Amino acid sequence: MTTRYTDAEWASIIHQTEKSLVVKETPYPCPAIGSSAFAKTIDHTLLKLQATALQIDALCAEARVAGFATVCVRPNFVSRAVSNLKGSDITVDAVIGFPEGTQDLYQKMEETSLALSSGASELDIVLNYPLLHTHSYSAIYTELASLRSQAPHPTLLKLILETSQLSRGEIIAACSIAAVANFDFVKTSTGFLGQGATEKNVRLMRAVCDRIAPAIGALEGDARRNAMCVKASGGIKTLDEAVGMLEAGASRLGTSGGVWIVKEGTERAQRSFGAPGAGEEVERPGLQTRLFTDY
Repeated sequence: MTTRYTDAEWASIIHQTEKSLVVKETPYPCPAIGSSAFAKTIDHTLLKLQATALQIDALCAEARVAGFATVCVRPNFVSRAVSNLKGSDITVDAVIGFPEGTQDLYQKMEETSLALSSGASELDIVLNYPLLHTHSYSAIYTELASLRSQAPHPTLLKLILETSQLSRGEIIAACSIAAVANFDFVKTSTGFLGQGATEKNVRLMRAVCDRIAPAIGALEGDARRNAMCVKASGGIKTLDEAVGMLEAGASRLGTSGGVWIVKEGTERAQRSFGAPGAGEEVERPGLQTRLFTDY
């Protein structure tokens, strides 16, 4: 696949996006705490290399009870998760190129093929972010466009940026290229390297998503082009952290703490309405009793 623009042309597009960017500081709407819509913002996640088949079974059972959007697993566990979730509206999300992102395109395409053939509906693809440091925008686009071609809609594609390793300008560049490659989401982090999601980065990414789609639509003569969404991931463990990310502009949350977050949200909603027992404190499970403590 040939590149769409030269590196110099990409640099101009990115510069124009950055110049016209307005980062919103007021909160974005957040689903009601304790509601099923709030639970549907969560991708229930288990990506540790030492994860077992029984843990994947438990992950899926938790997702069914809580009503999450997806379970997010490595490609080798997609088939098992799909089987566990039959009869529910919860889909399976697989990570590609995880967690380094520097694998060659062939390996990423092999993982994509395995995930899709096993039944994944969404793919979280790790950006080869070192290429941003050298302004190799064309190489990034070629990889993303190739993966989009391999996994066309309705498969949802999310690009993991690893924001802890990027400057503000590089975050803007990555979001811009992802939008041109017709990705559906940009995602903050793998949770395996450096700081995870921050509200500041989520706001910046949301601003680029809102700005770049209309610009691309005008360029291509497609006024109906949809904006990308933002997925916040990495270190989101409490209800307040989840709400903060959603109000900063995220539409989806990647977390292994979803069970506790939903439980905490239900308790808070009950307190708000004065339900019986609502004044009782819910004890957060200790690490020895929680199935997952992080990615």
